[in-house]
Amino acid sequence: MNDMAQTIIPKSDQLNSDDLIVGPRTIRITGVTIRGGQEQPIAVAFDGDGGKPYKPCKSMCRVMVSAWGPDSTKYIGRAMTLFREPSVKWGGMEVGGIRISHLSDIESNMTMALTMTRANKKPFTVRPLENSPHLKDWNQEIVNAATLDELGAVWSRIPAAQKAANASAKDARKEELMNAVDDTTITVPDAIAKLETISDLEALALYADSLANDIKSDDRFTRAYKTRMDAIKGRR
Repeated sequence: MNDMAQTIIPKSDQLNSDDLIVGPRTIRITGVTIRGGQEQPIAVAFDGDGGKPYKPCKSMCRVMVSAWGPDSTKYIGRAMTLFREPSVKWGGMEVGGIRISHLSDIESNMTMALTMTRANKKPFTVRPLENSPHLKDWNQEIVNAATLDELGAVWSRIPAAQKAANASAKDARKEELMNAVDDTTITVPDAIAKLETISDLEALALYADSLANDIKSDDRFTRAYKTRMDAIKGRR
C-alpha cells in the first residue's frame, strides 16, 4: 500500500475535519436524520459514507436551510462540497472543522452572516456546484416516464439548476408521449375529470398540451383548468 491517506483516517462514527486533510470532498446526499435534544441533531447520509454521516454544525445547518429550504426530504439527491477549515476553534484551541464551499441547486453565490463566536459574525459565501458527477442523472427517469402525468411529476422534482441540462430529454419524451395519445376519443367531460386527478402543475400543463385544440379551447375545459391550477397552487 502506497497511499498514506489511508493511514490517517480517524476512528469515528461521523465524518470529521481530519477526514478532509487530504482535500475537499463532494458528496451526494442519500438521507437526512433529525434527532432533537442532541448536541448534533442532524445526520446527513451520503453515497459511500461507510456509516460515517456528515453532522453539520449549526452554522452549516443555517447555510443549508438558507439555500435549500427547511424540508430535509428535498435534500436527497443533492450535492455539496465539504472542506476542512483549520481555524475553527473548540475550547479556545484551533482544532479544525467542516465547512461547505459549494452546493448544488443554487443559481448564484450566496453570502450570509454567520456567528463565529458569541459576539462575532462574519460573512460566509457558498457557491453553486455545477457539472459534478455527484449530481443526480435525471435522464433515465425522464425516459422511463410512461405517461405525461409521470413526466410532469419527474420534471417537477428536478431542481431548477438542473432543468436546462435536461430540457431536451424532457421535450423529446413529451413529444413521444403526445404522439402516442389517441385524443379522438376524449370528450370535454373526460378531460375535465382527468384534471381532477392531477396534483402537480408540470403534469397539469403537459396534459393540457396533449389535448386536441377543440378541447383546450372549450370554455368548460378552460374554466376547469384554471380552477385546478389555482387549487394546486393553494396547497403549496
